[in-house]
Amino acid sequence: MSNESDTKITNSAPPVIDSVKDEAPRPTGDLDAALLTEWMKSAVEGFSGPLEVLRFAGGQSNPTYQLRTPETRYVLRRKPPGQLLASAHAVDREYRVMHALGRAGFPVPRAYALCEDERVIGSVFYVMAMVEGRILWDGRLPDSNPAERRAIYEAEIDTLAALHRVDPEAIGLGDYGRPGNYFARQVARWSKQYLASDGPRYAAMDWLAAWLPERMPADRPARIAHGDYRLDNMVLHPAEPRVLAVLDWELSTLGDPIADLTYLLMHWVTPPHERNSLAGLDLASLGIPTLEEMLERYLATTGDRLGAPLEWYLAYNLFRFAAILHGVAARGRAGNANNARAGLAEQRVGPLADVAWSFAQRLGA
Repeated sequence: MSNESDTKITNSAPPVIDSVKDEAPRPTGDLDAALLTEWMKSAVEGFSGPLEVLRFAGGQSNPTYQLRTPETRYVLRRKPPGQLLASAHAVDREYRVMHALGRAGFPVPRAYALCEDERVIGSVFYVMAMVEGRILWDGRLPDSNPAERRAIYEAEIDTLAALHRVDPEAIGLGDYGRPGNYFARQVARWSKQYLASDGPRYAAMDWLAAWLPERMPADRPARIAHGDYRLDNMVLHPAEPRVLAVLDWELSTLGDPIADLTYLLMHWVTPPHERNSLAGLDLASLGIPTLEEMLERYLATTGDRLGAPLEWYLAYNLFRFAAILHGVAARGRAGNANNARAGLAEQRVGPLADVAWSFAQRLGA
């Protein structure tokens, strides 16, 4: 990778709100290392202590830790403590899908073991291998040259296409989600979560909750949908534009693969102050593919097609993203989020909802 970008990246938008930085994990005392060590001796193949526990600072959902021994590094993901929404923080599902995909040859970290006994550390958790490589937090890829940027984005979209070519039945995930009516269930879920989360209300969110069900795409065969597929949820090879592992499967389910695709494409249209927004950038000079190029590459690779206008999918994903952030802010106010910046998420809900509604208006809403 080049040390300097040969194209200056400029963006006149205000500073990113609540950006996640690539921070090193820090020592922590919020897990009982002795109890955890005893559990790992019995559950994790090849484990040998002593054990050092460190915590990653980034992220808004499931607290994540690095576990170090003299020989090996692991990652632990847990449910946060406190009162939670019933469907949130499903680390058991995250473990299950990673375990199945890893056995099928898809790039995920090795999933060692799941612990549902809350007496060990206070909540359900699982342990996986730590994959060494690059996590790219800035979607503009300022440390790369144009050719490298294009190659990284092409690897990202090709890996998503590979995920959606996996037959869930063939790897034991045929029951990983309810069949049929995927978008109807998702719109209902995020509308309900938006309303259930304490906080302000937004007219655009209310309008979208009413409008989206009126234009639902037709059902199609279900595939494994990651639910939060983006650059900083994957580990790339240290020197090559190759995906070594896709991370953070908490929101995964069986569903319409176009939902995953258009969630990724959302980065091309989110407000410029959003982290990893590509809106307003000179993509040709940077070497970053356009939204249309990414879409065409995916459809050509999978042989799939859109079941509704692209604007509907973008409106849906922006609405869903806004509902998630609304929930993050609510957890921050309740003291249950694992990041002190969670409350700032509320500032992002309104602008995202407004952009979502603008796509609905293009379709006559």
